[in-house]
Order: sequence, then structure tokens, then C-alpha cells
Amino acid sequence: MAHDDGKNSGMRRVRRRGLAHEAADHIRESIFDGRAAPGSALREVELAASLDVSRGSVREGLAILEREGLVRSEWHRGARVIELSPSDVNEVYTVRAALERLATTSAAARMNAARLADLESLVQAMGRALEGDADGSTLLALDMAFHDRIYETAANGRLTDAWHGVRSQVRLFQLIRIERDQVDYRDRLVPEHHDLLRLMSRGPSEELARAAEEHVDSARRILVHLLERDPDAPRS
Repeated sequence: MAHDDGKNSGMRRVRRRGLAHEAADHIRESIFDGRAAPGSALREVELAASLDVSRGSVREGLAILEREGLVRSEWHRGARVIELSPSDVNEVYTVRAALERLATTSAAARMNAARLADLESLVQAMGRALEGDADGSTLLALDMAFHDRIYETAANGRLTDAWHGVRSQVRLFQLIRIERDQVDYRDRLVPEHHDLLRLMSRGPSEELARAAEEHVDSARRILVHLLERDPDAPRS
């Protein structure tokens, strides 16, 4: 059996995988903070130079982001950041509404005092963040954490995988929503999540399922309206 001194091909593959995920992290954040605008090209050579990694690592990183739905690749055209259109929003949020319906009712069936307290602490943190005039990214991080906890509590691996399949797109779309109408988002944040928490504490019900769907669908309607009203509005 060959001696593994840390320099064999297996270790190099692990390192390349690490660099690919680091590249994906950097590109993802550039999309979220608006440096890589919707529809813009993501050129491997330029990214490899700016990130100081190989083109192979960048290519693998872009493949990760394509699986997350943030990037689209076309033959002979390379990779681009996804566009933000009402059609894209409708597709993603329709899928998310179905997932949230199942996630909240499944989580409610497994809810206990500790899990309720964890969710309640996040809602309270939202309130404190609003009082402290926190920025939109901070509020959205708490929002996403609340929903992540619901999927964790539901304890359905395939359901969680489906959530992760749209999660990055949801985060991007919500960032756009907040940038274009932060007042509405801030007004809805605590009441809507508090209502979901209240209903989950009572166990699974059709009322909870409808509330979860409406929570997502209201965001869809708002974002579609904002995009239709001013589709070319710059990101702040």
C-alpha cells in the first residue's frame, strides 16, 4: 500500500475542491452585494486573476452557483448572473410556497419547547434589529435563519435539499425587494414571522399551511410589482 505523505493526487483533489468552494463564496457575495449585476458575464480568466486561483477552480465554483440557481451557463457564451424578471420571481416563489407549506406543517408536528424558544429568539432579534435601525442585510439574515430553523425542525432531508436548491435565489430576490422598498419589508418582518410562530406552536393545521403560503406569495406579489414598475432600477 502506497504511503500517503499529503502530496498525492487525493490530497490535491481535496485542496482543489476547497478552492472551488472559496471561489463560489466570493462570486456569490459579489452577486448578493450588487458588484456582479443580474445578467452580467462572469469571465473565468478575470475571476481567476482577481481571486488568485486557477481557472479550473473558478469553473468548479461557477458550477456550484449554477446548481444554486444564481448562475446560468450557455454554450459558447460562458456563465452569467441570472436575470431578475417577474417570470423568474414567479417560478422561484411558486416553488418556495409549496416547500414552505410542507416545511411549516412538518416542523409544527415536531415542535417542542426548546425549538419554539429558538424561533422566538429569532423573532425577538428581528424586533431589536428594527429598533436599532439595522440595515437590510442584517434583517434578511435573521429572516433566512428563521426559515432555515423551520427546515431543520422538519427533519426531512429531501425537503431541505429542495430548499437549498432555491435558497440563494430567494436571498438575492429578497435583497432586491429590500433595496427597492425597505419600508414595506421592515413593517412586515416581525408580524408575519410572529404569526407563523404562533400557528406552529399549535401544531399542524390548514390555517398554518395557508399562512405559510401567503407569507411567500405576498413577497412574490410585492417583488413582481417592483420589477414591473421599474425593471431597470439600479441596486443601491
